[in-house]
Amino acid sequence: MQHAILGAGGVGGLVGAVLARAAETVTLIVRPDAVEHYPRELLVSSRASGAFSVPVSVTANLSQLVDVLWVTVKATDRRTALESIRVTAQIGAVVPLLNGIDHIALLRERFGRDKVVPATIAVEAERIAPGQILWRSPFARLNVSSTGRKLLETTVEQLARFGFECRFVDDDNTLLWSKLVFLAPFALSTTAANVPIGQIISDSPHRVELRELVMEACTVAVENGAKVQANAVLELIKTVPPDMRSSMQKDVEQGKFPELDAIAGPILRSAESLGISVPITKRVVQQIEHRLQRPTASKM
Repeated sequence: MQHAILGAGGVGGLVGAVLARAAETVTLIVRPDAVEHYPRELLVSSRASGAFSVPVSVTANLSQLVDVLWVTVKATDRRTALESIRVTAQIGAVVPLLNGIDHIALLRERFGRDKVVPATIAVEAERIAPGQILWRSPFARLNVSSTGRKLLETTVEQLARFGFECRFVDDDNTLLWSKLVFLAPFALSTTAANVPIGQIISDSPHRVELRELVMEACTVAVENGAKVQANAVLELIKTVPPDMRSSMQKDVEQGKFPELDAIAGPILRSAESLGISVPITKRVVQQIEHRLQRPTASKM
């Protein structure tokens, strides 16, 4: 199959490298000013599987036929990045591995409802240099909407053979909110305190705050029709490596614009529209905004 990766960062680079290792054809879509000198290979290093490199193609614009377009850019770069997909491109399916929920409607408006296959991934992977990916977490959990099973089943099997935990999910709403009720408390708590998740869990005040963040997120998710349970989310958070940090935390540390609106925004906006109180989420978002010295999540 022909795969294109829009956003060759940690997640996109990892997915692209694993697919290329399985003898799939992979093309990275990068910025025009980066094409000439961008490596024509991906190098992945991980604790579990060591290191490997695979050849890939590189382009600045997608105009040809691809079976799958993986959208893995940061939410803050999404609109600009999508301009690199030409109207002449023939795409079988668009699979976004983005944080949040709001991107699904935007992508369906751009590519058509039937082409967009909602999906989520939980992994700590980081691009440490162009074409070089460090897979830090001992897991990569990929959930894909069952609407994409026919086209993506073989691809998902290839990722699973490499060590990804993969499953198809029938309920798109539950699929997306299940990721968010885990990610938002994790990212908000670690970013506000600027410590890894292990220190959040081991410190009593931070642990209580984390629990409240999970409870608030799950309350909003359930009211939106998602099937999630706060206790299950809390137990899942306990299983992650204690030194694991969120990408939001890393972005703030590096002076980058974080995905605060993409991650916290859906909870805050939905809570407001439903009349649900989420005081801890609001307070932690404000703490992060204070660190940034500028607002990023809208409609607090």
